[in-house]
Amino acid sequence: MRLRITLDDELVSAIDHRVGRQKRNAFIALVTRRAIANERSWAGILASLGKVDGTGHDWDKDPAAWVRTQRRGDSGRVG
Repeated sequence: MRLRITLDDELVSAIDHRVGRQKRNAFIALVTRRAIANERSWAGILASLGKVDGTGHDWDKDPAAWVRTQRRGDSGRVG
């Protein structure tokens, strides 16, 4: 899909310096995809904040022992 966007001269110059005039579209598409993926990741992180209680977990007393037990209990784990 074609899309018309407006960028200031300084930004276009920076893009051209980085990838050249012939690769502007591909570069803008790439960084836009990355920005959207980043936004989705942060949305998930922010949505999960506060979802796990601060206490009352199996690992509270000895987190290292809990991790060891989890690792040994996973038959699919290698190493």
